[in-house]
Formats: sequence, C-alpha cells, structure tokens
Amino acid sequence: MSYLELHDIKKSYYLGSEEFPVLTGINLSFEQGEFVSILGESGGGKTTLMNIIGGLDSNYTGDVVLNGKSLRHDTSKQLDSYRRQTIGFIFQNFNLISHLTVFQNVMVSLEMTKLSRKKQEDRARELLEQVGLTDHMKKFPNQLSGGQKQRVAIARALASDPEIIIADEPTGALDSKNTQEILGLLDQIASNGKLVITVTHSQTVADSGTRIVRLADGKISEDTKVKDAYAASNANELPTHTLRFGATLKMALENMRYNLKRNLLIVFGAAIGIFSVIVMLGLGNGVQGYINHEIYSQVNPNAVQVAKNVGDSTTSLKKMTMSTKDKNRLKDIKNVKSVNDGYFVQGGTQLRRGKKTASVSFMQTHNATMLKKSISKGQAPKNNEILLTKEIAQKLNKKNPNSLIGKKLTFYQNTLNKQKRPVVLSKTLTISGIAKANTGSTSITYDTMKSIFKSKKINIDPNFVTIEIAGGVNNVKPVENQIKTYKGAKNKATYQITGVGGFVNTLNTYITLAVNVLATIAGISLLVSAIMIIVVLYISVSERTKEIGILRALGASKGSIRYLFFSEAFFIGLFSSILAILLAMVLAGVANHIANGAINYMIMQITPGNILFGFLVSVIISLLAALAPAGKAARLDTIESLSYE
Repeated sequence: MSYLELHDIKKSYYLGSEEFPVLTGINLSFEQGEFVSILGESGGGKTTLMNIIGGLDSNYTGDVVLNGKSLRHDTSKQLDSYRRQTIGFIFQNFNLISHLTVFQNVMVSLEMTKLSRKKQEDRARELLEQVGLTDHMKKFPNQLSGGQKQRVAIARALASDPEIIIADEPTGALDSKNTQEILGLLDQIASNGKLVITVTHSQTVADSGTRIVRLADGKISEDTKVKDAYAASNANELPTHTLRFGATLKMALENMRYNLKRNLLIVFGAAIGIFSVIVMLGLGNGVQGYINHEIYSQVNPNAVQVAKNVGDSTTSLKKMTMSTKDKNRLKDIKNVKSVNDGYFVQGGTQLRRGKKTASVSFMQTHNATMLKKSISKGQAPKNNEILLTKEIAQKLNKKNPNSLIGKKLTFYQNTLNKQKRPVVLSKTLTISGIAKANTGSTSITYDTMKSIFKSKKINIDPNFVTIEIAGGVNNVKPVENQIKTYKGAKNKATYQITGVGGFVNTLNTYITLAVNVLATIAGISLLVSAIMIIVVLYISVSERTKEIGILRALGASKGSIRYLFFSEAFFIGLFSSILAILLAMVLAGVANHIANGAINYMIMQITPGNILFGFLVSVIISLLAALAPAGKAARLDTIESLSYE
C-alpha cells in the first residue's frame, strides 16, 4: 500500500444547472521521498487536484487515502488537523501575511504546534537560516524580493514538519536564478524523505523532480519516472492544535499596529460614546452628592419626628400624647435605634432680656433632627439653657447677636393649669448658642421644658418623639413606610411624620432616574459606535480575506478565524474604554477645579463603579458588534479566499 493514494477522483463545477467536469477519474499513488511534478496546461485541473490532496476541497467523488486511512468522510475539524499536521503549502504568489514580519509569518504555523514557545522560536530561526533569510527576519513581506518571499513560504510550509509539501507553481513569479534556488530547496526537502508535489506548467520544474505526472482534460495522460525517489522519512509529525485565542490576540494587535492611523480614529470614535456615559454618571454622582451635602449640613436625615395624627390645633393635649404603647411600637420597627421624648408649644412664648422682648411662634425641645453644625455660634442647649435662632437673637441684640451667648434671659410661656385657668410660666435661662438661619426653631431640653411646667404643678407628657434610624438614609423610607401602616378609625393614619430623610431618599431616586435618562441619551452614541465597529470589521474581513484563506490552509479552524475578529473587536473596545476613561478623568479634574472655587464641592465624581461600567460596556458592545463580521469570516470558502485580490 502506497503512502498516499487517489482513487477515481472526480470533480465538476456548475454554472446554473450546466456541469463542467474538471477531473474525470484520477487514480494515482505517491510515496515518501518522491518529488512529483503534476504537469499540464492552465485550466487542466492541476490546482483543483492539489486542493483535494491538500484537504482544502472535500466536494468531490472518489477517495483520498493516507497511510491506509480514507479522508473522504473526514469532518471539517479533521481536515483542519490534516492540513496542520500533514500538509505544508507553498503558493505561486507566496501568500504571506502582510502585517506580520518574516519571523512572525513562520511563527503562525509553529503556534499551531505543541512545542514550547522557546522551541517554536528556535525552530523558526533555524528554518529561516536554512532558507538563507537570517538577516531578514524582522522585515515585512513588502520589503522582500520575490525569491525571498518564496523562501519564507517554504520555511513556513516546513514549520510543523509535515510529511507532504504541496507547491502550486512555486517558481511562476520568479526569475531563472531564483527558480533554480527554489527547486534546489524543494529537492532538498524531498531528499529528507518528504513527499513533494508541485503543480506546474513548466517543463523545467518538472524535470527537476523524480517523477512527472501529465494531466490533460481531467485525466492522467502520462506518468513518467525521472529518477529514483529518495528514502522515506521515519520522523514523526509534530503534534498540533488549532490557532489558540492568545495567538489570535497577538495577530489582531499586530494588524491594528500595522494600520495604526486608521485604528486610532476608530478607537477615538468609539470612545466618544463611553466618555459621554461616564461623564453623565460622574456628574449625576456629583449633583446628588452636592444636594445631599447641602441638606445634611442643615438637618440629620436619619432622624424623624413622629406625632399623633389628630387633625387641627384645637385637639386636646391628651389625644396628642405619645404613650408608652406608642413608643414601644415604634421601637420594635426594624432599624430604629432610639425613640426620644419631645414637646412642642405653638404660640404664647416670649423671651425677654432687659428692655428687649421677642415672641416665639413655635418652640420645641431640642432633638436629634438638629445638627451641631447647624449652630453658627455656641453649642446645643443643656438643662436650663436655651438655643436661639438667628432671627430671635437679632431681635434681642440687633448689632451683635453673638454676644448674647452665655448671657441670661427670661422665658415666659402662657398656658392653662389643671383648672383650665390661664397661667404664665417663667424661668431664667442661659443662652447656649445661636443657630443658623432657617435651620430649626428656638429650643430647650425636654427636662428643662418639664421643669418649667412643673413650677406651676403642671405635668406634661411628650406630644412627639424623635426616632433615630440606624444605617444610611436608605433605611429611612422603609421605617417611615412601616409607621404609615398603623391605622386608626376609618383607616386614618395613626401618626404624622416630619423629617427630610424620606424626602432625601425620594429626591435621590429622582436624581438617579434623571441621570440614567441622560446617560441613556448619551448612550445612543454607543449605538453609533457599535454600527461603526460593525462596518469597520466588515471592511477588515474584506481586507483580510486572503489572510483568512492562508490561515485556513495552514490548518486554523473556523473557530480560530472567529477568535481573530473577536480579538480585533476586543482591542477596539479595550483601547476605546481606556481613552474614554482618561478623557473623562481629565474633564472631571477641570470641572472639579472650577466647582471647588465656586461652590467648594467636587461636582463631578467618577467612581470605580462608573469606570468599570464604562470598561465593560465598551468591551461588550465591541464583542457584540463582532458577531456578524466574525461569523462571515469563518464561513468564507478557503479556496476562494486564497485567490482573493
């Protein structure tokens, strides 16, 4: 049994329903160590036969048998493996990958072997030295002569140490000197025990081999032995695998670097959309933070006041009292940290210092809703002390209200005793501090309030409580909602709530919604970016059609071709996101510098989450955009791709 056998190979092409036979029953056998020339005129079926032997064309009848094993029913993956491991192609027009160096062109085949990286590189250098290109390894194909390009093709064909070398018109584009040198190399390959099959119309090439097979009208017209074949090789083929994702990443990066200017424009265009989204999100964070900062500087958002929902002010004090039962019910709500008694009075309050008098329309006991930073001068009141608002302090000392701190005043409160008769309560209090404008009311401690009423033997009970809520402001709304679930007669709410925490939470929700809407509008540019990337990748598929054919001929699988274009899309997304993030950070720096001078706050706050979001969106959109172009590239016919110009 011969090493390679062809049994009744027939192949036809069709134009519509009309059949054009090319091969009409080819029967041949080949042995290792032979240098066989398939000679014939153009259009005689030589290249078609080469494609069948090389595993590029499986649409034929008959059988190709290698070492007793039929290739007729091999799958696409098996044929890929056959080309990688057994076949080495040398093409008439060289078919080198233009954006890779001489060394990298040879490495493409070696990266599909299971050799270590160092051994791959060592073998590439050894092969290039063998074909006389030691000094040209870093050059690109367009920097080489025709003879040098063919030498690179030979080195690449030998890279995986295949047993069969198929050369299609290997000297067709060369002068006589280079022709003799290439034929000498092919003869040397055959002498190493390889099977060399050349397809040619040149008698000179045919005479250089050990055997000539003439092909005419799709049949073998002559099979002549020129000289004895060389001894067969006993070497084992190198184990191989398809082109891995890491290798396609490097090839995609090399291609992007080769077309640097164009790819920089693409990256910049794709970065605009990501930049817009990141800026909108960062601006939203800043605006929300600024609003919250301004609110939090005035009041405590995690403290709310709860009172009985009794309607108008004519309601009896007893109905307004917050009982122990009420307080225990509120304490049991999740995230409630404390419940503190409070008391308020409306009207009938006067403050007198010397000849100056100030009326207070509303007064309440000091509580956790009032922050220390809301006090412009002095401190919060302790027992027998009073905190004045700025407006009240100015009524008592218009020129220098802050000088009142530490001074005494008399507190008067009109009320009713147990017999419902009017009485005037009074007590001398020390002024503890001055509150900022619009930050609350004049206030004293609850114990001070109780002592004032007790001076006339009047006992008071809290008519509101202050609830402090644990955790962030996000816990305020759930607590308020729980309080609202308590209902009385006629399904009327039992309690009324005063506090900004829920408002802040709602406000934040609206701000977030508005920012997301703006980010979505900005994100429309991402759609434009995706369309641009799709168009660019389709163009890339067209430009790299021959490269796809070369890789497929070398044994790269369809999956590897997909990886190649996904790799290119990945780098577009990666570099776009990096550029977008850098531009956004620069803009944030400028905006925050201006904002710090104007409002003393960083108005654009780009978080790590925003950066990660921008990065992921950029890469994901790029990869999604690559789906159709990558699929098209993988479906390209290898033979048609190789002949693409």
